[in-house]
Amino acid sequence: MTVILAAAAILAVGYVLVSAALRRIRAAPLRLPSEPIPDTWRGIVDRNVPLAGGLTLEEQERLLRLVQLFLSEKHFEGCGGLTVSDEMKVTIAAGACLLLLHLEGPCYPTLRTVLVYPHAFVPKFARPPTAGGIVQPPAALLGESWGDGVVVISWDDTLKGARDPADGVNVVLHEFAHQLDDEDGRADGAPLISSGALRTWGRVLSDEYARLREDAAADRASVLDSYGAKNKAEFFAVATETFFEKPVQLERDHPALYAQLKQFYGQDPARRTPPPAS
Repeated sequence: MTVILAAAAILAVGYVLVSAALRRIRAAPLRLPSEPIPDTWRGIVDRNVPLAGGLTLEEQERLLRLVQLFLSEKHFEGCGGLTVSDEMKVTIAAGACLLLLHLEGPCYPTLRTVLVYPHAFVPKFARPPTAGGIVQPPAALLGESWGDGVVVISWDDTLKGARDPADGVNVVLHEFAHQLDDEDGRADGAPLISSGALRTWGRVLSDEYARLREDAAADRASVLDSYGAKNKAEFFAVATETFFEKPVQLERDHPALYAQLKQFYGQDPARRTPPPAS
């Protein structure tokens, strides 16, 4: 028993030290590229990522610099016969980098590869049978975020969600919120937050997650998609989508949650000019 307790203590200390190191990494300054931005990129972002239209000119410039950095560091690969175009890369990168706009630190340091399917895809793993022994048919997914540095995205659904900036559904924001959540090695709905703010974040997250679970169980309408009731990791991803796409409604119905997301992302989308309707 003594050995087990000692081992547990060592693991706990190690986790604290690793988490502290990761928090310092997230707080480290970010060096952005300085080479000219391709002329076509601005049109792609204007057309496919209308959420960026509410940014200031300085923020729009920073977003494109972040896209440059993202594309220089991450590998894109087409799946299902898809050839990944520059438009696809810039569109996905712009959505991903919108989350990073006012975050310090590296550009998704644990991410290596973005896999892009033409449509919703069936994951390559077997689903467990039900209690009656019936094997569930695989369900098509819009996206996945893997803990080993891979994001999988459906291009059709990327474009559909991004071009409708007020429907609350954006697969790129969702999956890359998972990447932020995973940076400390745990998919628990708690991204790298300063230790002083972590306790408040944890309390608000738990309260709001419990509220969504109750709403989902009672079939009550919520600005937050009921998929977020699955677990806290999915709740953070769904809350992120809602924060950027339905900020006014989220602030009205869930002010404490909005305040925490505003503090974390360093953005206040409810104060921006609403993006044009699709």
